[in-house]
Amino acid sequence: MGNANVSSATIRPEEAEHFASLARDWWNPKGKMASLHQVNPVRLAFIRGAIDAHWGTDRQSTTPLVGKAALDIGCGAGLLCEPLARLGADVTGVDAAVENASIASAHADAAGLDIRYMAGEVASLDIGTFDLVTCVEVIEHVADKHAFLADVVSRLAPGGLLVMSTPNRTAASRLLLVGAAEAIGYVPRGTHNWADFITPDELEGMLADEELAVTERRGIGFRPGKGLHLSDDESLNYILSARHA
Repeated sequence: MGNANVSSATIRPEEAEHFASLARDWWNPKGKMASLHQVNPVRLAFIRGAIDAHWGTDRQSTTPLVGKAALDIGCGAGLLCEPLARLGADVTGVDAAVENASIASAHADAAGLDIRYMAGEVASLDIGTFDLVTCVEVIEHVADKHAFLADVVSRLAPGGLLVMSTPNRTAASRLLLVGAAEAIGYVPRGTHNWADFITPDELEGMLADEELAVTERRGIGFRPGKGLHLSDDESLNYILSARHA
């Protein structure tokens, strides 16, 4: 497992600064972070299915996470934390950028949601463990991925559920996610470094090193007329669930 000394260098300062600079625009669905608003329902559909499969909750229930604690690592301005809170969870969001945690907290307060937001490296915070840990589009931005993943897993309670998503390292993602998407402004310039992307097999191997087993894995694809959707095509982006092996 990672420790604070190792993981203090996992988040590159320039990465935190890049996303901090976008903080005030984060909740604008037509702003610089529009792509996150479009992918969020797709992620949530996967997460909801993973919750029901993991805990056997009723698919018709609107609050399947009642009585459970959830942690979103790299929470940004809270786009995932707020729906998790509405699903009934006691939610904590952690982000390396103080600006993001501040914007997230203000937005949750305005929405009447009781969410705990904290700024800093997850390993350095005394926050305990959680039934559900989510970490979406984060690991591609960290320097020491093995140390970071160890810190993520250390926050997972026995019997807990982990959900992660990240871009795949393929020719298609290099062309579309980095080249075209940044060129047309779909994502802010400097958001992605293709060499830092991880393939699904690499991430599964890293999770296995932490004694976690992947329970489901889906691609997040794009098709004109359908938009972003869960898919068998993992060439651009993928999302997975895992539990203690």
